[in-house]
Parts: sequence; structure tokens; C-alpha cells
Amino acid sequence: MGLPKDMRLKGHRTFNYIHKNSIKYHGKLMTFKLAISNPKILLSHNLTNTSNKFRVAIAISKKVSKKAVDRNKKRRILQEWLLTNIHKINSHKPYWLLVNLKFGDFCNDKDRLLEEFQNLMFTSRLIK
Repeated sequence: MGLPKDMRLKGHRTFNYIHKNSIKYHGKLMTFKLAISNPKILLSHNLTNTSNKFRVAIAISKKVSKKAVDRNKKRRILQEWLLTNIHKINSHKPYWLLVNLKFGDFCNDKDRLLEEFQNLMFTSRLIK
């Protein structure tokens, strides 16, 4: 299914802003870049009424897997975790999160992937 449209990040200016103004959290399998939201960037996407909410982008490089099917499976696993635990996340928090999966040997280890994702969510204080 995926994340709802009002939770997704889009636009190159959004990602440039996150890269320049974020706090980074590193794990063995992924990195988090967390920035305070900047609704002015999203004005061109007509997202004015929901632009100050918690938004997420999950980026998975071709270095992780050459097959788009595998990359999309990993993305869906993380999105599913977010959707099932969204009540724990304060969606009113004005943060933008960029999740980058690192190249590694975790192709079929869903548990390790979710465990690290959850740990980084706790360390970045997005959930309590």
C-alpha cells in the first residue's frame, strides 16, 4: 500500500534542505536525517494545509540491490512499520525524516532491518 500522500516528502529542494539542515543518526544498516519541517518549500506542490506535519522519505540505493522488486519490498516493510505504529509517532511533530539504507548483507533479514529502524526511531526521539 505505502505511505499516505500527506506523509511523503517530494521535490529536490526538499531533499537539498534535509541534507543541509539535518541531524544525522547512524546505524549499521541505515542512516536517518532528521530536519525541522520547512513548509515554504512545499508551497509549489500545493501541500499548504498539511505541510507542517511529520513527513518521511525512504531512499534505497541500487547498491543495496540491483532489483527494484527487492528495493521496493524493503521500502514497503519500513512503510508498513510506520503505518502500524503511527499512533505512537506524534504526527503533529513538524519533522521531516529521510531514511537511507546502506549497502550491506541484510537482504532477507526483515527482523534485523525492522529492529534497527525501530532503534533509530527511538534514538532520534520520534517515538517514545
